[in-house]
Amino acid sequence: MSLPPPISTPADVPPVLRLEGLRKSYGAGTPLEMEVLHGIDLTLQRGEFCALIGPSGSGKSTLLNLIGLLDTPSGGEIYVQGQGTRQLQDAERTALRGRTLGFVFQFHHLVNAFTVLENVMMPALLGGARRDAALEARAAELLGAVGLEAHVHKRPNALSGGQQQRVAVARALMIRPPILLADEPTGNLDSRSADEVFGLFRHFNQTFGCAVLLVTHDPRLAQRCDRVVSLLDGRLVEDMPTRPMQ
Repeated sequence: MSLPPPISTPADVPPVLRLEGLRKSYGAGTPLEMEVLHGIDLTLQRGEFCALIGPSGSGKSTLLNLIGLLDTPSGGEIYVQGQGTRQLQDAERTALRGRTLGFVFQFHHLVNAFTVLENVMMPALLGGARRDAALEARAAELLGAVGLEAHVHKRPNALSGGQQQRVAVARALMIRPPILLADEPTGNLDSRSADEVFGLFRHFNQTFGCAVLLVTHDPRLAQRCDRVVSLLDGRLVEDMPTRPMQ
């Protein structure tokens, strides 16, 4: 089976992600209150491939958690496909996250109690999809696209680290999200496996048209993205296009 063709989007569709004056504080209302994000403005268009870089403690993971709707900002707004999110109820946020956002983390978080195929199907099943032949075929197709068609019935702990991260990439794409968030996804991999995983992100970015926001400490990978955004002490200090190396 071949993967579906790229998604076409009308020119007047809003950015897939827009941050306006985003702030995050901890210990609000106490003498120990500390603001860690100071008014972040950022726009991500459909199909963009953007690296988010910065030293440890700059706020990268905090920002990604906010964008992923896993935490709520102290100020400002997050628009996902034009929809404001700050006033959403928890169930609404969960539903929006489940249909628009794919996640790949440094640690793959696969569940060894389930097969590789079942792990990939998990986001769709949690979103209410029914397990049937079509859903299994879709998951198997993604696993084929990441080179793991021979491993669909294995448990994740039977795979190498690089293979497990490929499963995580396939799982993140199961719902065909318009936004793919990746938090140091190659941090635990050797350079060859890191290149392979990055190549998968680029392939699916070009095939599906999903926007990718990649947090990385690897300057070599950052320069292969289309755009690099730098975070320092909770502020965006640079937003520069690159010449991507395919």
